[in-house]
Amino acid sequence: MFPVELSGAAASTLMWADESTIEEAALRQLRNIASLPWVHGVRVLPDVHLGKGATVGSVIAMRQAVAPAAVGVDIGCGMTAVRTDVTASDLPDDLRPIRDRIEAAVPVGFSMHDAAVDVGLLGLGKGWNEFWRGFDALDPAVHKRESRAMRQVGTLGGGNHFIEVCLADDDRVWLMLHSGSRNIGKELAERHISIAKGLAHNQGLVDRDLAVFLAGTPQMDAYRRDLTWAQEYAARNRAVMVALVMRAFAESFAERGVAFDEPISCHHNYVAEETIDGEQMLVTRKGAIRAGRGDLGLIPGSMGTGSYVVRGLGSAQSFQSASHGAGRRMSRTKAKKLYTVDDLVAQTMGVESRKDAGVVDEIPGAYKDIDSVIAAQADLVEVVAKLRQVVCVKG
Repeated sequence: MFPVELSGAAASTLMWADESTIEEAALRQLRNIASLPWVHGVRVLPDVHLGKGATVGSVIAMRQAVAPAAVGVDIGCGMTAVRTDVTASDLPDDLRPIRDRIEAAVPVGFSMHDAAVDVGLLGLGKGWNEFWRGFDALDPAVHKRESRAMRQVGTLGGGNHFIEVCLADDDRVWLMLHSGSRNIGKELAERHISIAKGLAHNQGLVDRDLAVFLAGTPQMDAYRRDLTWAQEYAARNRAVMVALVMRAFAESFAERGVAFDEPISCHHNYVAEETIDGEQMLVTRKGAIRAGRGDLGLIPGSMGTGSYVVRGLGSAQSFQSASHGAGRRMSRTKAKKLYTVDDLVAQTMGVESRKDAGVVDEIPGAYKDIDSVIAAQADLVEVVAKLRQVVCVKG
């Protein structure tokens, strides 16, 4: 059934979704992206929906160009998960103490650590000094943010970011989290998006949010430098967070102890240099993961519908990509108007989580059906494990 061609697109645009199910604004956005002269092709995944700059759930292969707004403001946002040797029968009936321990260990929302986390105590000491030396080379506009950036390492943020305790089909307990490059990534992105919009070659674009940097220019060099650093910051943020969550979780099982597998981690808002159709391209994944043959990935649903651990099948058609999640089926504003706290309570029954007005926009009903999203990309990934959350921490 899939993929299908997007009608009216200037460049090759293959979709793992029915055109009739995608909102018109998102289709228009996809056609705008495909019309850029630097675009080789666009791939659209089943979690597709309207985004800022570029459509969420899209993969854009460009010749020697990158659109910073297409990457987005949460540079390097992604997922990490780790399997434990704890089973369902080991879990207590009351999961609130586990949630409390996680929330005490990891600041959420706008909160941050009082001081930078001692990564050495977490066994994460490699490369940090060199990484922070790179801060001085970033755009001068963010230099005053170094202390804040350090204290935000190991923090969750808000929106659709989460930390979960999940059960797999075999009753093994997994820990999973979703977060990105926090405020420093946002500030770097906004700075470069503003610069790109002012460049002469972008003045005639159908959508100024698709302004690009071109290879060989100082603006591209500066963006690639800051982008690479922010992507690493996001990965390190998740590494610290998962270590804190593992420690907090283990505290709940001090008598038996907890063993952990190696974590699985993947970006889903990022740029990589890859060979596409025999050519070197700059590939932007906006709400999409790499699904090369054998690549392990994580595709979450919503706070009440479960998630998937997958293995990539290496599809050349999809530019070796898969969806990053279920994808929203309505905006946050619409969700807040349509649903109530009572709806949230009903749709997250059995999950130890916040159940208040502050997270109604994250209600499962605001998202697409994760099982259908996985089924639509059966040629892109194979399922390793299906997880259902029993604890969900939100910002």
